[in-house]
Amino acid sequence: MKKKILLILLCILQSVLFALQAQNTQRNIAYTDDNVRFTVISDGALRLEYALDGKFVDDRSHMAINRLYPQVDYKLKTRGGWVEITTSKMKMRYKKNSGQFTDKNLIITAAKEMLPFSWKPGMQQKGNLKGTYRTLDGMDGDTQTQTWVADTKKGEKLKLEDGLLATDGWTFIDDSQGLLFDNDKDWDWVKERPANGGQDWYFMAYGHDYKAALKDYTLFAGKVPLPPRYAFGYWWSRYWLYSDKEFRNLIDNFHTYQIPLDVLVVDMDWHYTEQGKGGWTGWTWNRDLFPNPKGFLGYLKQNDVKITLNLHPADGVASYEEKYPELAKDMGVDPQSKQTIPWINSDKKFIKNMFKNVLTPMEKDGVDFWWLDWQQGIYDPKMKNLSNTWWINYAFFSNMEKNRDTRPMLYHRWGGLGNHRYQVGFSGDAVVSWKSLDFQPYFNSTASNVLYGYWSHDLGGHIGESIDPEMYTRWLQFGALSPIMRTHSQKSAGLNKEPWVFNKEYCDILRKTIRQRYEMAPYIYTMARKGYDEGLSLCRPMYYDYPESKEAYEFRSEYMFGDDILVAPATAPAKDGYVQVRAWLPEGEWYELHTGTLLKGGQIVERPFAIDEYPIYVKAGAVLPMYTSKVMNLNGNDEEVVITVFPGGNGASSFSFYEDNGNDKNYASEYAVTKLTASRRGQEQTIVIGRREGQYKNMPVFRSFKVKVLSSLVPQSVTVNGQPAKYEYLGEEFALSVDLPILSCDQEKVIKIVYPAETADMNGLLGASRRVAKSMEQLKYRDSYICFKEEFGKMGSLSEAVTYAPDKISSLVSDFWKSYNDFPEVLKRLGLNDDNKAWFLQSICWK
Repeated sequence: MKKKILLILLCILQSVLFALQAQNTQRNIAYTDDNVRFTVISDGALRLEYALDGKFVDDRSHMAINRLYPQVDYKLKTRGGWVEITTSKMKMRYKKNSGQFTDKNLIITAAKEMLPFSWKPGMQQKGNLKGTYRTLDGMDGDTQTQTWVADTKKGEKLKLEDGLLATDGWTFIDDSQGLLFDNDKDWDWVKERPANGGQDWYFMAYGHDYKAALKDYTLFAGKVPLPPRYAFGYWWSRYWLYSDKEFRNLIDNFHTYQIPLDVLVVDMDWHYTEQGKGGWTGWTWNRDLFPNPKGFLGYLKQNDVKITLNLHPADGVASYEEKYPELAKDMGVDPQSKQTIPWINSDKKFIKNMFKNVLTPMEKDGVDFWWLDWQQGIYDPKMKNLSNTWWINYAFFSNMEKNRDTRPMLYHRWGGLGNHRYQVGFSGDAVVSWKSLDFQPYFNSTASNVLYGYWSHDLGGHIGESIDPEMYTRWLQFGALSPIMRTHSQKSAGLNKEPWVFNKEYCDILRKTIRQRYEMAPYIYTMARKGYDEGLSLCRPMYYDYPESKEAYEFRSEYMFGDDILVAPATAPAKDGYVQVRAWLPEGEWYELHTGTLLKGGQIVERPFAIDEYPIYVKAGAVLPMYTSKVMNLNGNDEEVVITVFPGGNGASSFSFYEDNGNDKNYASEYAVTKLTASRRGQEQTIVIGRREGQYKNMPVFRSFKVKVLSSLVPQSVTVNGQPAKYEYLGEEFALSVDLPILSCDQEKVIKIVYPAETADMNGLLGASRRVAKSMEQLKYRDSYICFKEEFGKMGSLSEAVTYAPDKISSLVSDFWKSYNDFPEVLKRLGLNDDNKAWFLQSICWK
């Protein structure tokens, strides 16, 4: 009897649970009848469904994977034969019992406070801001140069797909033909949508609040997964016939030259490629080059280097592959038949057995993630509407997600809406040219309009035979300010991009550029978290923040690198040692990082940049977390953090410094945030490092902090939590560096800096003094017997003079500017001939 009662109770409980689940899947359903259903996803997003048979789709689609939404305030009215749903951003009206949605029975209008619009089915946007494209294979800028690319013809211009945003202020998405997931608990797989003539639409209203639109999209299409922290380091990649020994030599050189490295990409020569043993597709380690693959992978782990292998899966698995017998047996194929097992993305049995027999064993040996390089058929042979690119991305990513403890990641081409959930893109084989470099910043930032914020380019270009050192340097500088920093090229002896093969000047700049990437890692990683939380990519178009400024749309190569940094890429060769970059600076003040110049916003400027300078602008007064130049990889959780304070600004500025375990899957809930603030009143500057909030696995209790104030004078006093603190003046950077005692991260740290009343003009000093010092060195090679007179000679050693005598900074800086502003006369008194005088003024870009 007790057993029967228990069984009845269990059945009742199960029924209640099913009922609750059913209610949850219908959350925010504002109206439903026999044929239509309207769901309010947010105040700016609606789902509109029509089903002739009354069977609405609750299964997740490939584009829209969420059916549960936050609570929304809306009003529903049914009167006069119309259904009316009103939110704070729009009003939808549908004529009841009038059938499929048409321009006769459905209208959506903007709320009074919004940018006006009146939409009916069939209307087209006039101002779509575009999205991205599957690949840049063969592209010279935006023009196709090759005949082998599947979806563009030679000579054809690249046409970016429409994105989620438009100046019209609304976006319509038709998911009526979108494929579905089958809800298999073992592994969600693709299934066809019922062919019942139904309509499954999404409508977003946002005006010019583009950020809100992107966040709304994530409510039904899913978030952008946060890549592991190491993904934001430097990736070395080259299509080259490397061996185990050559890779070890390569890693040794990175150590010798003190160049950071996180990821080693091994192109297709990891497997056999000769006829009868391999080919373009291959699954067996080439033991002629890698005698002990597991030993090689272990060596990389010992050196804190992650590894990814290239895969061209399209040709399937041939009989000569090492794992063929096991795979054939599991697929019901007689191994003796030597029948090639075809690669069919929609075949769940095949994909599962491919992982089981071939890929997972290599992952267990040490392969961290996969580089997918699918170039063949666009659609699956057995499911005509299934994009091969989209589905192979899903299969690999979701397999990692369910079978590994580490954070899933792969990199491959863009597959269409919803592919933002498989986050890192491989843009393909672009031509080595200035045109390609000039196009990629726009391509990067515009992809954020479909949340595809992690494009990885072949920095330096792919298709070519030689390298222009200046072009490659500019490309790598851009790469340091891109989502992923990865060099690559085709198999050509002339395309070796190892920094140490260039002359000393270029080698030093390349090394500093890679180090700069690592110094910015805490800021970059924090912004990546924002991508997960809010759908805002690291590289964003200017119109996200300045939607009402026409320049935000006109300067399409310019972009925001996170919240506080603006980049105006240098994408053309220099003339007389400088490239002139035209940039739009929005309202406010902007600090030009490499010259130390504070510029007023609300204007278009044209600025010169030498090869070791780049157009990076930081919001005035910003306070940002950085690493020191000692960081060689991003595996550590306890690195010293430099709280960097930028000059200018009004009032207080703040930043929420994010940290987590770096490579676990629990980052959604296991993380920590430290609030940083900086303010200045009169002669006193206050920086506060707040108490850390939150927790995660292996979180350090203590952390070493420094505070660095750029373009700073020498202070009268510095205290930390009221106690005198150790500080140093860095003459080379004209920056103040404060060492903080190592305290618990749970303890607030208040740094107070008091400056003397005496001032000095620090604006632009960094760039001017560096250019002068560098040009003075070069001048000696034009006139070996030149004698530097005092007023000239001391200008080249200003940074050293300030380092040795920081208390004299005001007079030293004043003397420098006095001579600098009178440079033609200074050079005349030095006795330079007209040729050398003209050269020197040009060399320092004096105006």
